[in-house]
Amino acid sequence: MTSYVENETDVEFPFDAQEVLEKIMETVMEMEHCPYETTVSLLLTDNAGIRIYNRQYREIDRETDVISFPNIAFEKAGDFSAAEADEADCFDPDSGELLLGDIILSVERTASQAEEYGHSLLREFAFLTAHSMFHLCGYDHMEPQEAAVMEQKQEEALSRLGITRELQRAEETPAAEKGAQALDT
Repeated sequence: MTSYVENETDVEFPFDAQEVLEKIMETVMEMEHCPYETTVSLLLTDNAGIRIYNRQYREIDRETDVISFPNIAFEKAGDFSAAEADEADCFDPDSGELLLGDIILSVERTASQAEEYGHSLLREFAFLTAHSMFHLCGYDHMEPQEAAVMEQKQEEALSRLGITRELQRAEETPAAEKGAQALDT
């Protein structure tokens, strides 16, 4: 498993973003029974930056919290056989890893949403990353039934990591420490 994290902002999280990304990748790939080692890239940007990407790639001229760019044309969510049919575009020729896709995340929106929802910055970052990972696995939330499946999967992934809604905003609280410790296991 390989992850790349690029931060084009001056914001530093009180946790290692790459470590959290890798734990979420590992958990989601295990949940989805992915038969391959995977590669994911994460770009951390600000609200102005994500607005530019949103306008350029989605033709939506506003900021958002996170954008996902799956590299696989899934016929069915979580069915990685589509990657085999397009092997030249889906696998890194050097490492052999499945190029799952890219994530762009607004650090400003992550912080404001953590505040708005009353939970930790770690919890919001992990939620948005898990959300994007399931998009990279072919899931969507356009229809109520799809949204319910995706929400259940996101919560299960975060629960497995001990990063639950009960985490408090203050990173030094016992619950937050438990979530941070879960990432160390």
